Amino acid sequence: MTRTVYVNGEYLPETEAKVSVFDRAFLMADGVYEVTSVLGGKLIDFDGHLKRLERSLNELDMQKPEAFDDLLEIHRELVRVNGIEDGLIYLQVTRGAAADRDFAFPDPEEVKPTLVLFTQAKPGLADSPAAKTGLKVISIDDIRWGRRDIKTTQLLYPSMGKMMAKKAGCDDAWMIEDGKVTEGTSNNAYIVKGNKIITRELSTDILHGITRAAVLRFAREAQMAVEERSFTIDEAKEADEAFITSASTFVMPVVEIDGASLGDGTPGRVSKRLREIYLEESLKAAI
Repeated sequence: MTRTVYVNGEYLPETEAKVSVFDRAFLMADGVYEVTSVLGGKLIDFDGHLKRLERSLNELDMQKPEAFDDLLEIHRELVRVNGIEDGLIYLQVTRGAAADRDFAFPDPEEVKPTLVLFTQAKPGLADSPAAKTGLKVISIDDIRWGRRDIKTTQLLYPSMGKMMAKKAGCDDAWMIEDGKVTEGTSNNAYIVKGNKIITRELSTDILHGITRAAVLRFAREAQMAVEERSFTIDEAKEADEAFITSASTFVMPVVEIDGASLGDGTPGRVSKRLREIYLEESLKAAI
């Protein structure tokens, strides 16, 4: 079945969707994006993703697309026409396509942003088998640029990190800078020690995860102890349990780091309970 996608104001069959070869996301990775989960045909944490998109645009001095105020309607229409029950909606905004390649930003009065959205069907997204077995991660050096708080399309190194993990027979990689864990290749990282949830504090070093914010809020409401600080990979290996969060994985247990099993090598009590709470509360608030 051919998907319907959205490109600059038009709903098109994916086979007919086109973006200029001069688009700056293609030439310069000059674009930002968001991924919103769909469960039961409804959008999860949509308002949070929209606010972060606006922040990313502002941080890069990039114009909002003309359809910015219609994004909820566009998301819902793509869910409807593509029959998405469980899945993801990918949104990308770029600085647009100038007449030719140039390092200098084009005049925003003459070159308008490019806006693209498409869906990915993921039946049973909330019932991933990995949630029952947990993930295995490796550690790698974090050599990304210094503004990881902006959700840009500069994803080459995270992609390389995923491939390093795959080559090692693992599921993902946690990135290390100055001896401390920053985050996963596409997720925020956490450890649990003595029933305390520990995760790196917000800064320009990590993405300000929408799922992260919700999970920490739910944890505190459930009277769980939360400490936002950096932690080393050695500290992580000796933790009672660990997990990641993202829009597509929700709360996902980690059971092994660099070959070291955590606890008894199965998903821990805290991460399992947080996953249950997050899914339950997010579904209640879904739109």
